[in-house]
Amino acid sequence: MIRPPGFAGAAFGGAADGDGRLDHGARRGISGDLGIAEGWAYLHQVHGCRVLRAVGAGLLGEGDALFTTVPGLPLAVGTADCLPVALEGPGGVGLAHVGWRGAALGVVAALRAAMEGAGVAPSRAAIGPGIGPCCYEVGPEVLGRLAAFRSRTRQGRDGVDLGAAAASSLGGLEVWRAEACTCCGSGYHSFRRDATRRRQVAVTWLA
Repeated sequence: MIRPPGFAGAAFGGAADGDGRLDHGARRGISGDLGIAEGWAYLHQVHGCRVLRAVGAGLLGEGDALFTTVPGLPLAVGTADCLPVALEGPGGVGLAHVGWRGAALGVVAALRAAMEGAGVAPSRAAIGPGIGPCCYEVGPEVLGRLAAFRSRTRQGRDGVDLGAAAASSLGGLEVWRAEACTCCGSGYHSFRRDATRRRQVAVTWLA
């Protein structure tokens, strides 16, 4: 797993790590490697901008971002081209699942606002592996919603820089960004490449 520098409690997994939200064996292995509890809080992800506060482990309901102020409670999201975005600040951590719909709806900004509303001011952010502008070819609907982040793919087609869209809500924070594309890179599940139902997980916790 990738451990972003400067974070006390965040890790981004790959395909080989498994989906610890649903696979208890994978969760046991990931938790053991990271030295965290096996009781995770996670979501039924719906590509929106709803933020939930986690006070205990288990499935919290529908949403695409969650945060906690409970020490040692791991939060998890699953991705396969969408971006995992972790936020950390004194007294709390948060985690968002960011696809193009979530980016257009402002899910990262919503997570940051929810944390600040709970008295946690994020000081740093980490954007994990996801589809890069090299591969993220999109049509007019997506371009119309994320025109400010228009890019060109390796094939010279219209695309979107999803990482830049996520980072646009992180002004004033220390931001680390993984240099990995889940679609053309190796070791990651990619829906765009394989139409897979499998996901890798990102985990964050208040250390």
